[in-house]
Amino acid sequence: MSEYEIETVDMETVDVGAEVGADEGPAPVVAVVGRPNVGKSTLVNRILGRREAVVEDVPGVTRDRVAYDATWSGRRFTVVDTGGWLPDSSGLAAAIAEQARLAVDLADVVMFVVDATVGATDVDEAVVEILRRAGKPVVLVANKVDDAGTEADAALLWSLGIGEPHPVSALHGRGSGDLLDAVLEALPAEPPAETFAEAGGPRRVALLGRPNVGKSSLLNKLAGENRAVVDAVAGTTRDPVDELIELGGREWRFIDTAGIRRRHRENQGADFYATLRTQSALERAEVAVVLVDAGEPLAEQDLRIISMVVESGRALVIAYNKWDLLDEERRHYLEREIDRQLHNARWAPRVNISAKTGRHVEKLVPGIDAALEGWGTRVPTSKLNQFFADLVNSHPHPVRGGKQPKVLFATQAGVRPPRFVLFTSGFLEEGYRRFIERRLREEFGFEGTPLDVTMKIREKRGKGRK
Repeated sequence: MSEYEIETVDMETVDVGAEVGADEGPAPVVAVVGRPNVGKSTLVNRILGRREAVVEDVPGVTRDRVAYDATWSGRRFTVVDTGGWLPDSSGLAAAIAEQARLAVDLADVVMFVVDATVGATDVDEAVVEILRRAGKPVVLVANKVDDAGTEADAALLWSLGIGEPHPVSALHGRGSGDLLDAVLEALPAEPPAETFAEAGGPRRVALLGRPNVGKSSLLNKLAGENRAVVDAVAGTTRDPVDELIELGGREWRFIDTAGIRRRHRENQGADFYATLRTQSALERAEVAVVLVDAGEPLAEQDLRIISMVVESGRALVIAYNKWDLLDEERRHYLEREIDRQLHNARWAPRVNISAKTGRHVEKLVPGIDAALEGWGTRVPTSKLNQFFADLVNSHPHPVRGGKQPKVLFATQAGVRPPRFVLFTSGFLEEGYRRFIERRLREEFGFEGTPLDVTMKIREKRGKGRK
């Protein structure tokens, strides 16, 4: 396996700051490997505390890598259950062995399970050689030690030369706590915890839009008083204005922002600083409500502001203002503009309002709620990998140059926004990546949030590499 390397590649241009959506970071991966019928799936069930992995007293029941979320002593990690590993096998057994090799390749720690009642076999010793070449931390599990009388069998496994055997009974739970302590010790250092803004306060909403689109009018209507300066001259709001507003029976912190002007005017004094303040307000927000003048064609500034929100990784709601002034013809053309120009944000909740009259402004709340819910959605690892297994089987990546890259394993690295890491056998084309995002949204929702997806590519090293 030394001929392979793992390379990380960004799948999107989204560059989310580390201070936002840091979450817990990607969960470390623990691969459970061993020859057939040594009790790997039983051990996985014991770790999870529930019956998830398929267990049957027949060798080779687990054929694929199956991933599950697990925690021990407050530390979360991903357990990957693999099929029985026969290094020199052929046919179906060879495919199972390859799945196990992939799991080891992608893992942070390997749990190598041996049947203590049988002792170290030739197959076990062959697996040990492969694990040594992989260079990953290995925790040796001496399974089926059901009582003190069989602990001597476990001690004999020191002969494998990969460290201390940990005697356990996966079936009865004996020794499993000490084993998991050893696994935690072998895991990489824990990343810092989520640090996103203050906890427990009102949710923070940034009002964005180009000049004179109605942001201050909307803020005043929501606040019930003339809190912000309103003038028919475009660009009269220069500073962000925060307002605590009760809406839908809850308190929200709304941030009114200076209108973003065209690019060629950004370097002209106050407008340049207004744009900087807008970016600062967006950084402080969790969700952005972008106001668009429904009576005018979508402008380049509208699209650029929406792109700013997407690139910042914030949740997004698009509010079409002055909706009450539209006739049927304009509504028809607006629908066509939205379909054609907002293809990168079709997932954003849409609310049709009138900031001046207050018509339908209460509908902002369900839109914001939906966006924040999507922004914080986490998909269980087992469900995520079942989704990708079905997706790859039904819609495989096109063959290019005689190669067909596949998604081998996936994990959700964080939320706010949802971030996914795909372990792949090759580079996924942009069209296929868009297809993956579309299907993720169809399956799991993610309304109102951008998705950040990266690849870790398992590729053969070049001939000149050592």
